[in-house]
Amino acid sequence: MSHRHPLQTPHSGYHWSGGNHRFFEGWYFRLTLPQEAQTFAFMYSMEDPVGDQACSGGVAQILGADDRYLCRTFPNVRKFWAWRDALGVGHWGKTNSETRQPGYLTPEDFDQHVLEGYQATATWHQGKLQDPVGRSAEWQYRIEPIAGWGDRNQPQRSTAGWFSYLQIFEPGWQVLMAHGLATGWIQWDNHRYNFSNAPAYAEKNWGGAFPKKWFWINCNAFAQEPELALTAVGGVRQVLWWTESVGLVGIHYQGKFYEFNSTDSHVQWCVSPWGKWQMTAETDAYRVELTGTTNASGTMVRVPSLQGMIFDCRDTTHGHVTVTLWQRDAKTDTLIISAQSNLAGLEIGGSPWTEPWYSHSHI
Repeated sequence: MSHRHPLQTPHSGYHWSGGNHRFFEGWYFRLTLPQEAQTFAFMYSMEDPVGDQACSGGVAQILGADDRYLCRTFPNVRKFWAWRDALGVGHWGKTNSETRQPGYLTPEDFDQHVLEGYQATATWHQGKLQDPVGRSAEWQYRIEPIAGWGDRNQPQRSTAGWFSYLQIFEPGWQVLMAHGLATGWIQWDNHRYNFSNAPAYAEKNWGGAFPKKWFWINCNAFAQEPELALTAVGGVRQVLWWTESVGLVGIHYQGKFYEFNSTDSHVQWCVSPWGKWQMTAETDAYRVELTGTTNASGTMVRVPSLQGMIFDCRDTTHGHVTVTLWQRDAKTDTLIISAQSNLAGLEIGGSPWTEPWYSHSHI
């Protein structure tokens, strides 16, 4: 039976090919609850899955309501599973059945046999976590993918283009689902959130090196534009023996995909050490402007490094974002989108962040 969803993107499957070389793979699932003005970001990672290495093991992190943080480690790599041909990943901690082989379970079986852990596919997400000081989370929700990474009813694209198929780029990055609708519930400490058709998002990264420095902007909860989804990023990545700065803006709107990246667009940004993100990008056909701001202090989360998982990334899920997109022609620009939201994900990571980061690329 195929696990593939019709909107499946390239790189949805697990990338580890075996061996004891340095390797990580990470998955990010974001759920936004507009009525409560809250977001839950689930971050899963696996490092050096061959086992018995200094950094071998898995981590599950949640950036939950009011940017509060929960983290659990899963040191046993043999209780981790992932599909190679589609999005499917899970890790078990405590179970009441040691004879079961790790793998996808029906929601009922997972609920009965897995006391701590998670499982996620393109259409289902479920888990239970509890930290030593008493914070806990449990969740179950189904997902209807609406947009992958590309035009609706067309083959979906690699987020980094055909370059992502080459192993000389570190790390790989793929938006798995730019927009979806989630229905289910989350129990966060003593508060239960029930939701129907809530905006959902998913992405992943993998490889042997993490970016030296990066920023990220994400939102698919625009009150006046329910079919709008935005993801933008800039970073310094490794390419063989050198590094390069790359930027990308991807917009899904009413079934159409608008993409700007450093290889075929003019991309510029100015990002403060914290508090303000600005990007502009243009091609011959389109122009986009983005601004993200936050008064929140942000929350530090763990990311992979040569030393293992370390606090090297600051996030908030309560950012304000504005996005404006125009179609260009010889005489005048025509406005396509002008929207804003107070439920944006904003992030910076790596170093140095001692001053604003200015960068631009020309095609």
